[in-house]
Amino acid sequence: MDKKIRYFLRPGPQNTEATLEAARERAEELGIKDIVVASTYGDTAFKVLEAFKGMYVNIVVVTISAAFREEGWMMNPEVRRKLEEMGAKVLTCTHALGDDVEDSFSGKYGGISLKRVVANTLRRFSQGMKVAVEVTLMAADAGLINVDRDVIAIAGTDRGADTAIVVRPSYTRKFLDFKIKEIIAKPL
Repeated sequence: MDKKIRYFLRPGPQNTEATLEAARERAEELGIKDIVVASTYGDTAFKVLEAFKGMYVNIVVVTISAAFREEGWMMNPEVRRKLEEMGAKVLTCTHALGDDVEDSFSGKYGGISLKRVVANTLRRFSQGMKVAVEVTLMAADAGLINVDRDVIAIAGTDRGADTAIVVRPSYTRKFLDFKIKEIIAKPL
């Protein structure tokens, strides 16, 4: 079986359009009905809604945790409302692969959590790969996607989207059941 993967020379938002085009094409081919996208400010989420217009898919937008409000990394409530009015489900919660109680202790006393090992292993593929897996776990834990069918997860490096994957999701507590089935797009 041969499959096409779209590779980008550099990570970043300049790859968003090509990533979304490839993700939509693969969603159509596979009949995928759930799209999970990471979006800090909402820009990428609006682009996903446009790219998948007319497909009648469940679009779940996962934002950065409210713990980052002080850094200014929060979605504006008006943006969130607009996304929801356009049919997206918007989720803000603790990150599945970090930034929780365990990290609080690691930060103070040293050491590294197993979640950080998993996160850093996924980053060997790309930052977007780590985030795509993470937001899918978060969406599953929130009950916004089913864990018994494949989904497409879209994420990026800093802003925009440069990574898209087909996954069979799992709940965080059943992470060993999580399957990355295909890489649709990623930076080199």
